[in-house]
Amino acid sequence: MNDAKMTNQAAKPNNSGTKTLSNNAFIERLTRTHISIPITLFFLYSSGLLYWSATHTNLTLGITIALFSVGLLAFSLVEYLMHRYLFHMNAYTAARKKMQYIMHGVHHEFPKDKDRLAMPPLASLTIATILLFLFRLIMDDYVFAFLPGFLIGYASYLFVHFIVHAFQPPKNFFKKLWVHHGIHHYKDNEKAFGVSSPLWDYIFRTMP
Repeated sequence: MNDAKMTNQAAKPNNSGTKTLSNNAFIERLTRTHISIPITLFFLYSSGLLYWSATHTNLTLGITIALFSVGLLAFSLVEYLMHRYLFHMNAYTAARKKMQYIMHGVHHEFPKDKDRLAMPPLASLTIATILLFLFRLIMDDYVFAFLPGFLIGYASYLFVHFIVHAFQPPKNFFKKLWVHHGIHHYKDNEKAFGVSSPLWDYIFRTMP
């Protein structure tokens, strides 16, 4: 593994600990969230967009379902790419090392810290709203079917990520997700970047 890469994540994972990222209590609180909050917010956000689509656009049910599905697939790709190339960036400067650690390295060091398994709601909602305006310029009314799928994809990722870290693996096909993500955390952090699905690991040849 590249010596400049993921140096903070090379530390032995602490499954019972947590890490204070800021001495300011308010800022520290902003870095944490209960997983139910962003999941609920994104389901409500997506429901609102779909309601708007049904009442203020001419999109048919078939087109809505198709675009919603494309949004789900698009998020799974974004999830993979961000995890591989942003969260696991080459940390060859002090600034990049600090940024990488705050974004993701702290999670690798303390993978069972349940308060840091999701982006804080304020940041998530801000990004979602920016995407809404950006995609609206590109997709026009189609955004009201596409973006809900994208956001539900994110909510699904949060749910899978949480249960993988918070609970023991079940005795069914979902166990594969536990094993897949466990390999990434405990054996090889340059493999198994998909969390909600191993699809893109197969396509981009990063399966363990």
